[in-house]
Amino acid sequence: MRISNQSWLTLLRQHRAIAVIRASAYSLGHQMAEALAAGGISLIEITWNTDRAPELIGQLRRDLSTCTIGAGTILNLEQLQHAIDAGAQFLFTPHTDTRLIQAAVAAGVPIVPGALSPTEIVTAWDAGASCVKVFPIQAVGGASYIQGLQGPLGHIPLIPTGGVTLANARDFITAGAIAVGLSGDLFPKAFIVAGDWEAIAQRAKTLKLQLS
Repeated sequence: MRISNQSWLTLLRQHRAIAVIRASAYSLGHQMAEALAAGGISLIEITWNTDRAPELIGQLRRDLSTCTIGAGTILNLEQLQHAIDAGAQFLFTPHTDTRLIQAAVAAGVPIVPGALSPTEIVTAWDAGASCVKVFPIQAVGGASYIQGLQGPLGHIPLIPTGGVTLANARDFITAGAIAVGLSGDLFPKAFIVAGDWEAIAQRAKTLKLQLS
């Protein structure tokens, strides 16, 4: 099922968090997604450099019917088309490329390009982005940077990533972000090594409570 930009923004306002999975093995990626879903996280991004990413996206679309599954770390038009063909319901890129934005818009799939400066953010928005990923947020002051952008750019929905944690996620929402993206802090290495999926599900629950 395709998601309109308006429906995508509604989902972001409802859930406030996108969990990002980058896994070296297909089975690991699937287990990570299942743990997130068990913890109540509904927006899940599979990075394109995850093992068998297209297959994983398709399988998760079938297995996690209450979740919205997207693709991230999309770098070029070929990857973007493959991600759409695999069933990705939204797309994230680490950079601003108007060709990718226009291709996603033409396909009817919400795209969230990465940007850092006000110029990049406005360029992405004017090209048709559904909202803009501010990345890497820890490099430019964290939540205070999001807050500083609100005056001139408050009409552009922003999703900070790259430094968002369970401890500071709420600060970004308070600062004006529509949602946040998290990866490493949801998946401590020790939990992954131990296969402690219940502990990861609990971290997802904690994040959901903090953002509700």
